[in-house]
Amino acid sequence: MNWSESSVLVTGGTGSFGRKFTEILLEEHNPRKLTILSRDELKQHEMRMQGFDHSNLRYFIGDVRDVDRLRRAFIEVDVVVHAAALKQVPACEYNPIEAVATNINGARNVIDAAIDLGVKKIVALSTDKATAPLNLYGATKLVAEKLIVQANAYRGGKDIRFSAVRYGNVVGSRGSVVPVFKEQRKTGKVTITDERMTRFWVTLDQGVRFVISCIEMMQGGEVFIPKLPSINITDLAEAMAPDCEREIIGIRPGEKLHECLISADEARQTVELDDRYVILPTHPWWGASNYSAARSLPEGFSYTSDQNEWKLTRDELLDMIDE
Repeated sequence: MNWSESSVLVTGGTGSFGRKFTEILLEEHNPRKLTILSRDELKQHEMRMQGFDHSNLRYFIGDVRDVDRLRRAFIEVDVVVHAAALKQVPACEYNPIEAVATNINGARNVIDAAIDLGVKKIVALSTDKATAPLNLYGATKLVAEKLIVQANAYRGGKDIRFSAVRYGNVVGSRGSVVPVFKEQRKTGKVTITDERMTRFWVTLDQGVRFVISCIEMMQGGEVFIPKLPSINITDLAEAMAPDCEREIIGIRPGEKLHECLISADEARQTVELDDRYVILPTHPWWGASNYSAARSLPEGFSYTSDQNEWKLTRDELLDMIDE
């Protein structure tokens, strides 16, 4: 793929992922044009003031709920990274219709606009919470995944490819536990929902580079999953706030004890590469020769944060947080 000849657009581009994606793509791949689409003009202004003012960079006010605006934004765009979402679990539980409007209807609008305007590649960001979802946020992201995969049939005869990327908790992103612990340790006490809790762990830099690599290799229809380390919440608390008191407050509504990136049922249609897993579509349009060199997974395999053999040490945790 020749990034220097490509026009790229990222929805939700002023968020944590979008900012890091913009930084890496401009510095290392020099796209012909990179467009930030978001609904908050203040965050776009703040990005400019913080140095995101490259000659190839454009800012576009718009909302994925507005398909007409997306059609205008997607003119002459080659690649769309769909990162816009409502992702705070409590907010989605309390505002379910809003979560559906953005996460599900927004994905449909991205699909329709991309097909209408001839975008070549569309990658949507998903989450481990979409696997056997317990909360509404995970349920909306699961539906969005299904829409993206099936869009490869919906496209008709057009040369357009849709895929999704599913990964775990991002270190230090808005809403993650890292900034919470950083604030709480000033008081001498950190709160833990359950001492047994585990999570998959990825840095923003790793997540962005993984997405870029998926764009380069995608055939259309895959759900890509990186191989990630896991953490235990008590290990994280010990690394970040070793001298603080710990208060156990109980699991919150819609929260899981452990996360799952690949369920046992999904594993039957999943293949393994050196650095990732790929869930393959089961539809007639899928090319049987795609990923023919990849390895099948053993019967009964599932990819969960508690059973993951790759666990981070205290020093590795601190290195990731510093990064």
